[in-house]
Formats: sequence, structure tokens, C-alpha cells
Amino acid sequence: MASSQIIPTRMELAKTKKKLTMALRGHKLLKDKRDELMRQFFDLVRENMELRLKVEEGIRDANRNFVVAKAGMDQQTLSTALMTPKQAVDLDIGYKNVMSVNIPVYTTKTKTADANDIYSYGFAFTSGDLDGAVKSLADILPDMLRLAEIEKSCQLMASEIEKTRRRVNALEHVTIPECQRIIKYITMKLDENERSTQIRLMKVKAMMLEDAHHYKEKNEAKFAEMAQEG
Repeated sequence: MASSQIIPTRMELAKTKKKLTMALRGHKLLKDKRDELMRQFFDLVRENMELRLKVEEGIRDANRNFVVAKAGMDQQTLSTALMTPKQAVDLDIGYKNVMSVNIPVYTTKTKTADANDIYSYGFAFTSGDLDGAVKSLADILPDMLRLAEIEKSCQLMASEIEKTRRRVNALEHVTIPECQRIIKYITMKLDENERSTQIRLMKVKAMMLEDAHHYKEKNEAKFAEMAQEG
């Protein structure tokens, strides 16, 4: 805001001081929010790295078992064994608020409670390697869902951290310095006006005293003249 557009009045000064107070308070709250978001973000990043390694290792194990199973079984038998899944998983997506960020929470529920329902085939014509591959995928599924949940949470939190960082910088480098500059300018102008008013009052007082002194001298001279004539 240019200084020529600022009206240097006490009302404007009070309004700007109120704006500065709110900006300082908002700056502190946003900084605290940014710091807490970053702390939780880094916690999720560490968990994400650990889970990713675990999931990748589980997928490698499952792939190895599938390759071995495929080598020991003909393609038609393998396709028939996996054609009709016996178990199903329902995924429910909820949300929880973390520092004004709605991050996803995944909840799963299997169609049946029997752990053996992950096998959609009989064991007579299939190899144990296929069982191991299916078991590996079933075991790694919760970690895969948790990994997806964490990665989405990291994306949302990173976006919120960036927005909060921009707001903090705007307050710190634009709004607060601008308010401080306006307060300084208005205070300086008000002080100048007050000094000018005091100087004018002093001059008026001096003129009034001078006029009173001349008036007294005139009266004294007049009385003296009247006394001489009497």
C-alpha cells in the first residue's frame, strides 16, 4: 500500500494495530500447524519406507512361488484353480482429521472368517508352491492396503504443508512488515501533526500575550494622560 493512499488518523492506526495483532497470532498458529504437520508427515514417511520394503519382499516371494507352481503344473490346471475365487474382501474408506487434513482410513472385512477360504481350489491336483503363493499374497494384503493409505495420507499432508508454508511466508514477509510500516508511517505523521499543533498553539498564545501586553500599555498611557489633564 502506497503511503499516499494511507489516511494518517488515529482510527486507521488502531485498525492497523488490530490487523497486526491478528496477523502475528495467525502466523504463530500456522507455524505451529506447519511444524506439527511436518512431524507427522515424517513419521508417515518412515513407516511408508518400512512397509514398502516389506510389501515388495512379499510380492517377490509370491511371484517366485507362482513361477515355481507354474513350472510344476500345466497352464489349464493353474487357470482352472484360480478361476473362481472363494474369498472376497470388502474395503471401507473412512477419514480422520489430522490438523485440518482429512486423511483416509481403510477398513477391510472378508466375506468369510475361515482362513482356508483363500484357497479357491482343491489340493488334489495342485502343488504346494501354489498354496504358498496364494498364502503370500493373502498375508501381504493388509500391508498393501496400509501402504496405500499411508501414501495417500502423505500426498494430502504434503499438499497441506505447502499451502501452510505459503501462508506463513505471506504473513511473515508481506502482511506483518506492511502493517509495521503503516503503523510507523501513521505514528510519524500523527507526531508531526501534534508538534505542528503545539507550535501553532504556542504562537497563538504568544500573540495573545503580546496583544494583552500592548493593550495594557495603551491603557496605562491613557490613564496617565487623563491624570495629567485632571
